[in-house]
Amino acid sequence: MGWAQTFRDRARTTLAAAESRNVPPPFTAGPELQDAGPPPVVVVNQRSSSEDLLPRGVRTAGAWAWRFILFVVAAYLMLRLIGLLRVVVIPVVVALLLAALFQPASAGLVRRGMNRSLSAGLILVAALLLVFGGLGLIIRTFIGQFDTLSAQVSEGIGEIQSWLSRSPLHITDAQLNEYVDRARETVTGNQDALTSGALSTATTLGEVVTGFFLVLFTLFFFLRDGGGIWSFLCRLLPREARVPTARSGHYAWHTLVSYVHATVLVAFVDAVGIGIGLALLRVPLALPLAALVFLGAFIPVVGATVTGAVAVLVALVANGPATAIAVLAIVIAVQQLEGHVLQPLIMGRAVALHPLAVILAIAAGVVAAGIVGGLIAVPLLAVLNTAIRYLVRHPGGEPTTDKEPPGTVESSGEPIASAPAPSAPAQASPTDPPPASSSVAADTPRLTT
Repeated sequence: MGWAQTFRDRARTTLAAAESRNVPPPFTAGPELQDAGPPPVVVVNQRSSSEDLLPRGVRTAGAWAWRFILFVVAAYLMLRLIGLLRVVVIPVVVALLLAALFQPASAGLVRRGMNRSLSAGLILVAALLLVFGGLGLIIRTFIGQFDTLSAQVSEGIGEIQSWLSRSPLHITDAQLNEYVDRARETVTGNQDALTSGALSTATTLGEVVTGFFLVLFTLFFFLRDGGGIWSFLCRLLPREARVPTARSGHYAWHTLVSYVHATVLVAFVDAVGIGIGLALLRVPLALPLAALVFLGAFIPVVGATVTGAVAVLVALVANGPATAIAVLAIVIAVQQLEGHVLQPLIMGRAVALHPLAVILAIAAGVVAAGIVGGLIAVPLLAVLNTAIRYLVRHPGGEPTTDKEPPGTVESSGEPIASAPAPSAPAQASPTDPPPASSSVAADTPRLTT
């Protein structure tokens, strides 16, 4: 019948239009069906979804929870991978820090017309001469003062024994000798453990030698081809992410260079101040202790304090309580100079990090990777601070309008807003002339998108 065919054609047309709009199809009858009565009604049983049953806060918390779990799992797997490859990862990180220290000198030689390979090799040889020359001087001083130190240590131990016997503890010489005998018996009874520890030390020594040569090799290529390596890594990213990543890496490198230079200067001032005080007080091993303070100062807040305590202990054993108190006063004075003058004046221009963030970063680094973790925790935090601030404020990869990269000054507390898009096309090279204060302009990666 003709009216039935017309009804089927209109129904198909209506259903097709409703499916394309994803809305329930309306029902309209033609004039032929006006007298046929109402159309049949189809009832669909719709169950309430979980979005209707759960409150919005619970749904939001659940969404954040599973993403946080995935983040924790990814971080754990990354730490395990770094732990397995620590023999390679640690030398590369050390080489990166050394490259940040020596890169401005290498770039200066290149700007004066020297070949990149020659400039990198020259800087590397100069660094080796400086390190081995300093180590040789320290070892020579230690050997020359070893006999005197042994005699002073023996006298100091005798004075400590006398003080303990006269103290309220009333520890006699017989009790002290008993403690010494127990310690000797403990060492003899754990000879197997000490032997296995010696073998472990030998294995560690082999890793140290391997890591040393890997640091040299990696440092040479970082100094020579640092910009090309970063450009290659950025080309592996999606096209939209190349420009922001390249420029954020440029500013993060600027922060790392400034941080390393400021840390070296602060460590040098600490070592010179404490070393001069030890020399004036005629404390033995003044030069090795000053070198220890210099190395410890690379771990902010904690390192210089611990190495200063070592100097106080040496002064106590070798020269007595009066000298130890004087050394303690010198260490405290140098620490106050560092905390109230050097850190705000020098370090504050390199990176703006809250002291609590520094302490927590050092603690987490020490727990995760020991001394090496404590050494790299703060520079890693500084680099991430700069890169994240830049990407938040300039998601399109626009250059900053000021001379300082983001993250090197304290936040003003104003809400962060994205910078307006530049008038140039988004595919422009991310290597526009960097800020005038940047010391890594020569190594900015050049990408073509």
